[in-house]
Amino acid sequence: MFYEFALEHAWLIPLLPAIAFVIIGMVTRAYGKLSAIIAVTMSVISFLLSSGVTYAVVNNGITVETPFVQQLSWMHIGSVNISMGVLIDPLTAMMLMVVSTVSLLVQIYSCGYMKGDPGYGRFFSFLSLFAASMLGLVLAVNFLQMYVFWELVGLCSYLLIGFYYYKVSAREAAKKAFMTTRVGDFGLLLGILLLQLNFGTLDFMALKEIIPAHIMSAGTGMMTFIALLIFVGPIGKSGQFPLHVWLPDAMEGPTPVSALIHAATMVVAGVYLVGRAFFMFNELPEVMNVIAWVGGFTAFFAASIAFTQTAIKRILAYSTISQLGYMMLALGVGSLTASFFHLMTHAFFKALLFLCAGAVMHAMQDEANIFKMGGLKSKMPITFATMTIGVLAISGIPPFAGFFSKDEIIVATASVSTPLYVLATLTAFMTAFYMARLLFVTFFGKPASEESYEHAHEVSWLMLAPLVVLSALAVVSGLWGHVCGFGEWVRFGAAHEAGIDMTIAVSSTILSLIAFAIAWNIYVARRWSSDAIAEKCGILYKLSYNKFYIDEIYAALIKVVVDGIAKVFYWIDIYIVDGVINGLAGLVGGISSLLSKAENGQAQHYAGIFICGVVILVAYSLYYLAVLGGAL
Repeated sequence: MFYEFALEHAWLIPLLPAIAFVIIGMVTRAYGKLSAIIAVTMSVISFLLSSGVTYAVVNNGITVETPFVQQLSWMHIGSVNISMGVLIDPLTAMMLMVVSTVSLLVQIYSCGYMKGDPGYGRFFSFLSLFAASMLGLVLAVNFLQMYVFWELVGLCSYLLIGFYYYKVSAREAAKKAFMTTRVGDFGLLLGILLLQLNFGTLDFMALKEIIPAHIMSAGTGMMTFIALLIFVGPIGKSGQFPLHVWLPDAMEGPTPVSALIHAATMVVAGVYLVGRAFFMFNELPEVMNVIAWVGGFTAFFAASIAFTQTAIKRILAYSTISQLGYMMLALGVGSLTASFFHLMTHAFFKALLFLCAGAVMHAMQDEANIFKMGGLKSKMPITFATMTIGVLAISGIPPFAGFFSKDEIIVATASVSTPLYVLATLTAFMTAFYMARLLFVTFFGKPASEESYEHAHEVSWLMLAPLVVLSALAVVSGLWGHVCGFGEWVRFGAAHEAGIDMTIAVSSTILSLIAFAIAWNIYVARRWSSDAIAEKCGILYKLSYNKFYIDEIYAALIKVVVDGIAKVFYWIDIYIVDGVINGLAGLVGGISSLLSKAENGQAQHYAGIFICGVVILVAYSLYYLAVLGGAL
């Protein structure tokens, strides 16, 4: 049967997009439409295989405790055996469905969005490699295999963010993303090496058995250090504070790239890694506390910046950072179910929001400032309707997807920490406000530019079809997860099942509606002046608008600390290292110059030197004999 074939051949899921990348890159890159057809076809097959794997997981009783594993020995280095394979459980199946679905819809959308771009074929080759890398990461059977695909995802993000390489801003954003995530990846690599040194294996299933027993016997000291190093990787890849600075600048890439990076691929890789290694983190209370506070602070911090941003994709970028903080917060308080439930719903409504933003920018001749838009709901009714669904979903309004997943996180947090619960609730209120602000300013009121408004139009069906599908998923995915029991399906167990608390659900919904009402009064009814509010907020508004000057602080640190240290080492290299080497060379040269004077080509000179040498040797011999005779 097909689902059995899909399960046995799950390795084809990442391989097919990788083949598309090779074919497009080496053969069909100059033929744009053919490249798009190849990329989409391979993604469709990967999606079908992912669906078959998910069906097999549900019907064959595959659980987190009893996964389906295939692996082969790849190489031996001394006593180290390195294996590659696939690990399939409900967590893998859910991620495969999310990644393959969003990747496919983004590629279909790109067929219309990138039409006429000179790099059309190259773009689809990069998208295919990106999808292959993320799908390979999800299927990884051990830390080493995951790390290989982890780095490939980082490489693809560099290529796609810097797709418009002729723009300085795009090149700089690509370098910033690559270098910032390398900081986190270095910590992850050190943690992986320490796992291998301490336990002799990187296999997830083997470590799942070894680590709890090791902690029981040896304590948490070394494991806490290793787990913190591994967590540095997700901090960088998933845009957690303080390594979040690359993610807003990733908007320099084409809008489909933003949807792919910010929804279901690169940024959730860190969340997935923590979830996959939850057997380790859950045994270390101090590390769990760090994860919870990093996630909670990141969620609040990013939301406070999104309050004042004016570029449509930048608002959504900080929203992504905030939602990733929510997912980390849920992991930190021990709710694996709530975190991955929100990961799934967020992938759908955030991809929807980014693709809607791309449609708006496409219609407005690439204008990104929301305050230069306005009144677009009559010009782009389908885009308006789908974006409204996305905004309601992320704002936690029932019955849309975000309501169920976000409230599970808040409930789980409330049972563990009151300060974190307050932080999560405030963040939910702030999210509803800035998303309502984005929707109202873009689609309501009077057009800011009559010329741009006149040119605005609904996008093609190739771009609208993915919006409709994603909006449907943004409606039903949360309700499905709640009614059918997402936690029960993935079988994480009752300890991780938070559920919906009516008191918290009602209070958070009321707060979201209040946020919508405030945004309506400021930006549509204009009963309150946004400029006056900004002026009253004073320094707080300035800090938020300038992103709390984090980028400037980093630039100053690089200039003072990194450049300063570099200057010190440069001085040491030039005047000490080179000085010693040059001094020795000068000494040898001086001796050589002195000795070379003895080589003048005159026979009588050589004879004189020879006689002097003989006299010295005879004198030394006589002296030695005299000393020897005296001793006897």
